Amino acid sequence: MRMIQQILGSRLDTGLADRLHHLEHHGAVDILRVDGTDMARRRLRAVTTGGEEIALALPRDQALFDGAVLLLEADRAIVVRVGAERWLRLEPSSPADALELGYHAGNLHWRVRFVDGALLVALEGPVESYLVRLGALVEDGRVRHAILDSGRG
Repeated sequence: MRMIQQILGSRLDTGLADRLHHLEHHGAVDILRVDGTDMARRRLRAVTTGGEEIALALPRDQALFDGAVLLLEADRAIVVRVGAERWLRLEPSSPADALELGYHAGNLHWRVRFVDGALLVALEGPVESYLVRLGALVEDGRVRHAILDSGRG
């Protein structure tokens, strides 16, 4: 069991984000899912999505938050995600719109799934941030969107 006694920072912090981005490309970022009701806890035992047992013992001045980086090594990282995974369902209106949507999703390195002709994007930030990146595709109605609480369509 790995003991973690401090939060290193946020996955959005400039220095951490660059290193995490590199590790994500190599499948080396493990996720510790924490229920919203456990966020105020300083001591917690849990298992990451990769199967590693974690024991948290945080100081009083630190609190868990979505995107908290708990471990950052040369070859792996552990990041906190709160609650159930949310997905943005994107449905293009035409093959040309699908191609453009795929370009954006790939270029932005979004984690995606494909379900029934739609592209599902894992939400790792505010949904508005994703929609703004798609610009005219969403604004012109060429891509319809909806938010899902699971990745099942």
